[in-house]
Amino acid sequence: MLNRAILMGRLTADPEHKQTTSGISVTSFSIAVDRNFSGRDGNRATDFINIVAWRQTADFICKYFTKGRMIALEGSIQTRNYEDKQGNKRTAVEVVADQVYFADSKSADRPAASNSFPTPAAAFKEPEKGASFSVGDFEEIDTDDSDLPF
Repeated sequence: MLNRAILMGRLTADPEHKQTTSGISVTSFSIAVDRNFSGRDGNRATDFINIVAWRQTADFICKYFTKGRMIALEGSIQTRNYEDKQGNKRTAVEVVADQVYFADSKSADRPAASNSFPTPAAAFKEPEKGASFSVGDFEEIDTDDSDLPF
């Protein structure tokens, strides 16, 4: 049997990190996914799909995703039956995400990761104005190309 869902959409709200009574991480959220076709009015309809993630996947989502961020995910479709407060029988359909991916570029409001490497311009020292070079300033490197694979 095959039950696989692959979706890409925008989070409709910030995911909320929760834990079960046994300490397992879980998060529930929904994503807005545009349909592939336009209606008669030229607008695309949007589906709001409920997603559930467990354990490390839930932790990852809560740490790196916020409302409006684009997310791509893989998972399986799951249904469950329950009774609402009025006693009506209901069915919930949700995607249980097991793989998630960033689907948009880094936003401008997040700080870029800093590194300790100098930029190429900072590492290169410009020669003084009017400096001249002669062949004697360079040395020949002896290369043996016989061991190259091409």
